Amino acid sequence: MSLPVRPPVAPMLAKLARTLPPAEGMLFEPKWDGFRSIVFRDGDQVELGSRNERPLTRYFPELLDPLRAYLPERCVLDGEIVIAGEDGLEFEALLQRIHPADSRVQLLARTTPASFVAFDLLALDDRDLRPAPFAERRAELERVLSSAKPPVHLTPATTDRQVAEDWFVRFEGAGLDGVVAKRLDLPYREDERVMMKVKHERTADCVVAGFRWHKSGGVIGSLLLGLYDEEATLHHVGVTASFTLQRRRELVQELAPYRVDALDGHPWQGWAEAEAHAASAGRKPGAPSRWNAKKDLSWEPLRAELVCEVAYDHLQGDRFRHATTFRRWRPDRQPRTCTYGQLETAVPAELAAVFGA
Repeated sequence: MSLPVRPPVAPMLAKLARTLPPAEGMLFEPKWDGFRSIVFRDGDQVELGSRNERPLTRYFPELLDPLRAYLPERCVLDGEIVIAGEDGLEFEALLQRIHPADSRVQLLARTTPASFVAFDLLALDDRDLRPAPFAERRAELERVLSSAKPPVHLTPATTDRQVAEDWFVRFEGAGLDGVVAKRLDLPYREDERVMMKVKHERTADCVVAGFRWHKSGGVIGSLLLGLYDEEATLHHVGVTASFTLQRRRELVQELAPYRVDALDGHPWQGWAEAEAHAASAGRKPGAPSRWNAKKDLSWEPLRAELVCEVAYDHLQGDRFRHATTFRRWRPDRQPRTCTYGQLETAVPAELAAVFGA
């Protein structure tokens, strides 16, 4: 590709905030819950790069022709690949795309097609727009995408803080992650956290039913969290891993009593035994990370007697969308009281309202 900005590009990032900044000099956008992607187009050549600078092109073949149809002949765009279902964005459907079999990818491209939502313009023709202020890049992006049609979208944006606050509340049920705030004078600064992302945060009391060792060895890496459903079945809902090194060392001692005879009658006994059997045969079903095949996801059980409070920002289906933040132990809570009923869920909103914002 003979573009002024060539792959790979490390996207500009955002730092977490809990309140929206003052409106002066800012532009607000919905925060999309999908795969961050830098799109490169040079004539018929289209490449989709990911946040970790790995190519995504083969996983989303249904986007290539629409991007050729609605993007300028030579350009580089920053945006998000999303999949919209009946109840909003479906991140799990995106994860299914990262599959080695092309036949599987092609099938999913037909049954759960993806969309691309653009929110920045890095290059156009022979111009590198990264040094330009965001206000200029946004205006040019609106111009070049003025005739775009689904599945290519221009993200909604506003300078009105009250509108952004409304989005923050109203669009959560559609699977959006919050609101992003960008300075209008901001150049595009690769791999730097110079934007702001305002995300929802809630707390939940969860059963700690297992743990994983840290990759460095000898200290705790993460705690496996569970919640009971209405039929008293304990479901694995995510992990919490926000610990200092000193705290990881302390947790080894704190968890030691709960490792004794932990598998006897454990709610996840079948899962643990199946994993152990597969490991002995040289296989670990579901253990390798979809993004990092070398990442060890094996775990050790704990007697399901500990309860901790964690902070979370988003529930996707019956699991926490991101890793949670450990707040404190809850010795006053009985594990059986840690149910899905405590979780606050957002009222579903139609994605059409988001795209039409």
